[in-house]
Amino acid sequence: MMMMIMSRCGGGGGGGGGGVVKNMVGSTAAMRSMSSWWKSVEPAPKDPILGVTEAFLADPNPDKVNVGVGAYRDDNGKPVVLECVREAERRIAGNLNMEYLPMGGSVKMVEETLKLAYGEDSEFIKDKRIAAVQALSGTGACRLFADFQKRFCPDSQIYIPVPTWSNHHNIWRDAQVPQRTYHYYHAESRGLDFAALMDDVKNAPNGSFFLLHACAHNPTGVDPSEEQWREISEQFKANRILLYLINVKGHFAFFDMAYQGFASGDPARDAKSIRIFLEDGHHIGIAQSYAKNMGLYGQRVGCLSVLCEDEKQAVAVKSQLQQLARPMYSNPPVHGALIVSTILGDPDLKKLWLKEVKVMADRIIGMRTALRENLEKLGSPLSWKHITEQIGMFCYSGMTPEQVDRLTKEFHIYMTRNGRISMAGITTGNVGYLANAIHEVTKSA
Repeated sequence: MMMMIMSRCGGGGGGGGGGVVKNMVGSTAAMRSMSSWWKSVEPAPKDPILGVTEAFLADPNPDKVNVGVGAYRDDNGKPVVLECVREAERRIAGNLNMEYLPMGGSVKMVEETLKLAYGEDSEFIKDKRIAAVQALSGTGACRLFADFQKRFCPDSQIYIPVPTWSNHHNIWRDAQVPQRTYHYYHAESRGLDFAALMDDVKNAPNGSFFLLHACAHNPTGVDPSEEQWREISEQFKANRILLYLINVKGHFAFFDMAYQGFASGDPARDAKSIRIFLEDGHHIGIAQSYAKNMGLYGQRVGCLSVLCEDEKQAVAVKSQLQQLARPMYSNPPVHGALIVSTILGDPDLKKLWLKEVKVMADRIIGMRTALRENLEKLGSPLSWKHITEQIGMFCYSGMTPEQVDRLTKEFHIYMTRNGRISMAGITTGNVGYLANAIHEVTKSA
């Protein structure tokens, strides 16, 4: 065995007693060489959000507040499992085996998920024009689409908003899709930089892909108005109509919809951007997730869908999505998919879910109002109206990294250094303390 290792790693030969010694020496050198295979590997940089959580957990201060992590908490700061989820788990417990799902996942879960995005009576569902597969939550859906884009549109690029959820850049980078950015957030107004966004859409090279947040933009909480969505769609359509003359396709809209229902409390309202693009005749892609709106964070339940020309094309696209999934993870997990299909497939459970998701959304909206009111009562010289004008789990506060550092050092309040506040971490018990701390670090700005 030692001689074989030595030989394969480039050691010398020889016979007799001296050869054994040489073999032993060569084997030692070979083992050292093998141990250095990973010598060039350095520790990866810490995820900024997970780093915030680690620092928070290590802080012994009883007044500490974590507004960094994007996971829903109740008004006591505790994680929540929805009652509709508990009931679905009771119904499925012990009733089904643990066999593999197909590569495309749960057919029932995918069907119900498409109704949420495209509409209960969608003509595209009826005509079987949508290629869709179960994915590993929204992250997995985005990655699967990025690989699909790279394989079948190898010369294309993806336009990503500034800012965006940081993992979007990782996903398309690792899929080796060239990235460009487009204007989105306007720092001075704490709102949408609409004029610059439209210019970027108009001036982007033919055949560009655009990543769009369907609702509750992460990290800013800034969404286009309905009228602005219509103008964005019209610009996409204008490009497409013009380009038909030279047989070149226009831009492709890919929606990441991680917060449907969680933003406003109404899933149909939160899908309005998608419905507008569908009305205007766009062929789109959608990544959907049940992490936030059903609280299924660890179950990793999601869906990737692509609207196609016809049923034949949809069959082909789905087959390729499944082929991409095969070497990645082979089959998606079954338990979370069963929870989703049980809830959405039962009228009473779906009604309960709609009620519960509205409760979550309303609590977030209520905390926005409370934080703004507290800051204004303190006599802050700054305008905080953007807190209530933004929507969804996150508020882009406008605080500088240095101000965030002061919040952590002086008040034991933890958030990412870009000033993003997770509204789910705010409660009636800590909103006053948080507002006072923010006031203290911003009043001289």
